Amino acid sequence: MVRIRNPKDFWAGLLFASVGLAAIVLGSRYNLGTAARMGPGYFPRILGMLLILLGAIIALRALRVDGPAIPPWRWWSTGMVLGSVVLFGLIVNTVGLALSTVTLIVLASSASSEFRWKESLVSGVFLAVLVIGLKLQLPIWPTFLHG
Repeated sequence: MVRIRNPKDFWAGLLFASVGLAAIVLGSRYNLGTAARMGPGYFPRILGMLLILLGAIIALRALRVDGPAIPPWRWWSTGMVLGSVVLFGLIVNTVGLALSTVTLIVLASSASSEFRWKESLVSGVFLAVLVIGLKLQLPIWPTFLHG
């Protein structure tokens, strides 16, 4: 009987392979084309194949190399990260891209046991500046500031 020695890597490998299979299935609806003239289905299928290969390597390696057990699920952290993304989507049009990006980074960072206010604020401001530079079709500042 096969024994899984590294459950974290084994399940990560299966997840990679599953995402790769999904990419191939979804990409099969589009024209493949050739390597010289790639169609819209070329990249998803090639990426899917690479993900399946990588997943298989990781999962098979997990059968031979010892590793740590999967730790218990951290529901609070998961909820904080998902909640911050939902909150971002709810407030971005009202509060603006700059402040909602900083809010997202600070709240998502607070899910970590290594959370530090100063570092997360600096990261949030840095990312907000980068996102603003993308010139997205979203308001940058709160609506009450620009009408």
